[in-house]
Amino acid sequence: MRGLRDLGIEGFREFRIGPCLRSVDPSIPHFLNPSIRKFRRGVTLLELLLAVSLLGLLSTGILMALRVGVNAFEKANRRLMDNRRIAGVQRILEQEIAGFIPVLALCQPYGDQRPTAMPFFQGEPQSMRFVSSFSLGEGWRGYAQVLEFQVIQGEMGSGVRLVVNERTYAGPPSAGADCLGFARDDELGLMVPLFRPIVVGPRSFVLADRLAFCRFSFREEQLPPAQERWVTHWILPRWPSGVRIEMAPLEADSARVRPMTLTAPIHVNMEPGARYGR
Repeated sequence: MRGLRDLGIEGFREFRIGPCLRSVDPSIPHFLNPSIRKFRRGVTLLELLLAVSLLGLLSTGILMALRVGVNAFEKANRRLMDNRRIAGVQRILEQEIAGFIPVLALCQPYGDQRPTAMPFFQGEPQSMRFVSSFSLGEGWRGYAQVLEFQVIQGEMGSGVRLVVNERTYAGPPSAGADCLGFARDDELGLMVPLFRPIVVGPRSFVLADRLAFCRFSFREEQLPPAQERWVTHWILPRWPSGVRIEMAPLEADSARVRPMTLTAPIHVNMEPGARYGR
């Protein structure tokens, strides 16, 4: 292709864009020349702001989706842990009651009175004491433990909680240290033991929390054809044949396992103070 200068035309300059040869009048500024402006490439400020805004909205949406997913995961994990804890508490209570040991305590009243042997068991609506071969720290392998169950007020006054204390059983005198003496029960005409209050401290273990209520009852063995009888205060001079622990959650939640009422037998066939064998 021949150029413009070869044709004798002056006042124009040539430049090549792609395969074509273009001629531009040098008297026209390049930014006003449409032949050059349409080939320029760039991003306007409005386009940049729009891109940044879209990127920000997309990032916000992704972060919100991640946050919702994390919250759902934490909520499901918290419910799973609560369900496992409730199932574990029921299993622990069953094992502690299954390890019940019928022991005698030497109750030392105030004064110079001689110690009196009695079946060691305290049963009240909010308190329970007995000796068990199962402990939280050592399971079935450790020494016998004196277990003290107590229902106390929940945190911030919300509901109640069930706690347990453990201490090593060292014989009848150690169990009798919890006895304050005897008082006469006019209904039965018997002398019933009085126990020290259960003290909750830093070493107490919380078995169940955020409960609407928690109470104990005890089964009294009856001769047939009489039906079994459950009492809230155990004052008989022998051991009960069963324990019932009634619990209910403070807040109902269909997605969580509810604390169930636990009824466990106490397998004791011996009479207190009876001697067997030689």
